Amino acid sequence: MANYFSDHPEIAFHLNHPLMKRIVELKERNYEDAKTYDYAPVDLGDAIENYKQILDITGDVAANIIAPNSESVDLEGPHLENGRMIYASKTVENIEAMRKAGLFGVSMPRRYGGLNLPNAIFSMLSEIISAADAGFQNIWSLQSCIDTLYEAGNEDQRQRYIPRICAGETMSMDLTEPDAGSDLQRVMLKATFDEKENCWRLNGVKRFITNGDSDIHLVLARSEEGTKDGRGLSMFIYDKRNGGVDVRHIEHKLGIHGSPTCELTYKNAKAELCGSTRLGLIKYVMSLMNGARLGIAAQSVGLSQEAYNEGLAYARERQQFGDKIINFPAVYDMLSRMKAKLDAGRSMLYQTACYVDIYKCLEDIARERALTPEEKQELKKYQRLADAFTPLAKGMNSEYATSASTAAAASSWSTSASASTATPASSASTRVPPSCRSSPPSVISSTAPCSRTSRT
Repeated sequence: MANYFSDHPEIAFHLNHPLMKRIVELKERNYEDAKTYDYAPVDLGDAIENYKQILDITGDVAANIIAPNSESVDLEGPHLENGRMIYASKTVENIEAMRKAGLFGVSMPRRYGGLNLPNAIFSMLSEIISAADAGFQNIWSLQSCIDTLYEAGNEDQRQRYIPRICAGETMSMDLTEPDAGSDLQRVMLKATFDEKENCWRLNGVKRFITNGDSDIHLVLARSEEGTKDGRGLSMFIYDKRNGGVDVRHIEHKLGIHGSPTCELTYKNAKAELCGSTRLGLIKYVMSLMNGARLGIAAQSVGLSQEAYNEGLAYARERQQFGDKIINFPAVYDMLSRMKAKLDAGRSMLYQTACYVDIYKCLEDIARERALTPEEKQELKKYQRLADAFTPLAKGMNSEYATSASTAAAASSWSTSASASTATPASSASTRVPPSCRSSPPSVISSTAPCSRTSRT
């Protein structure tokens, strides 16, 4: 049976990263949770084995539920009914499968119902899911918004919202507006304090919001009247149960159709402040966006892996001039470059995730006790490294994913176009059996050709 984790041993290789020992030490607080939770690890080896089991479960769900559903999801897509976004039917099936596997809220501490996974492991899960369906990865990985609520919210908010995400509810970050895209200082969604109800009220419009009709939203809004820059913006928590937000439109996109991109109207929607006023953009959104950048990097690695799988399988099967095209130097070179970029991008992703893990763990410890001088230096070091590497990991891998997808398509088009028996484009895309996955360039050969099933 296919498994998107065990079929790709390159992922497990990164569990041996030199920083992993330090990450586990910090994340597990000297394995204190083992005294309370029977599933918590007792040492480094136990922790790594736990991670492998979680990755294996995810790989199984990805290969045998999410991937087979991907075509149906892409064709059906989400739709709008009475101001609500309705997921494609197979997306609902995917979400339920992930809930039953316990794969929501995975980064949260166990006391809230999470699995206490490091960012590096979460990124591996994201890569695996993206390889099966990049659109569903968008929906699932937005659970990482809960990290910002955990860091900025108070204990009452943590107790109320984190267990819900761990139980399988969904999240979104509502930032963009019609006149505020990259320039978030121009956000004008208005937040006013309702003294009678002792809550905040939100009014305005948000646009291009991924998974916009989620259960719990983190919303950037202008709380300081008369301001026009980032210093007047705060972060708010909106709970869909309270009502007041409708979906006005779902965008029609070129790809990732299963991921709903929504326009939202806020009409006196009840919300609560997350963290402190005025820090919404300059602190909390920066945290959100850095997490999103790593999510896009992981999504891109998953896409690159699947594009490589598709191109390799096709090249092993397609025959021209009496020979498999895998033996044509130009095609072999194309595949070798795809694999080199894939492995380089994956290494960049997990290196960056390890940097993020160390400084985030130390920041979390600092909420409980004062850090030693050595720990403070360690935090600064890895925060600087994470700040430098995060945009590189996102930018590099998103470019590699685009070029890998183009190359995979080109390998079929360039050969099929030269023959009168050209293979239709709709059947050139393949779902690759495990035996054809992840072969490094050094072992690419024309032996044991794969069977191909049509996939559009």
